[in-house]
Amino acid sequence: QVQLVESGGGLVQAGGSLRLSCAASGRIFSSVAMGWFRQAPGKEREFVATINFSGRITYAADSVKGRFTVTRDNAKNTVSLQMNALKPEDTAVYYCAGRRTGTTAQERWDYAYWGQGTQVTVSS
Repeated sequence: QVQLVESGGGLVQAGGSLRLSCAASGRIFSSVAMGWFRQAPGKEREFVATINFSGRITYAADSVKGRFTVTRDNAKNTVSLQMNALKPEDTAVYYCAGRRTGTTAQERWDYAYWGQGTQVTVSS
């Protein structure tokens, strides 16, 4: 079992940066892949980025590629999402998610564990 708690959300102006963190409990953290998703009002939850168990393999959605970077620290049981050059369309609740396996995935139904979410608001 993995419990996830996100932090770092907030209000930022367009062009600014935020860093989201996700603290995970459980001894299996270092063996599972992690992901970030987001959900804007009235929209489906969408994939943002994923990272494999070791941190060596990452993928990001086309909409954030080159602006967002996902990393992990297995010694500290944390995964982070560095968000740069933020746009108003990045406004959403951001969720940290964990898989039961070590390989990356981009579909929300591939993830078994979810955090409560953290709000990110980008003003124009």
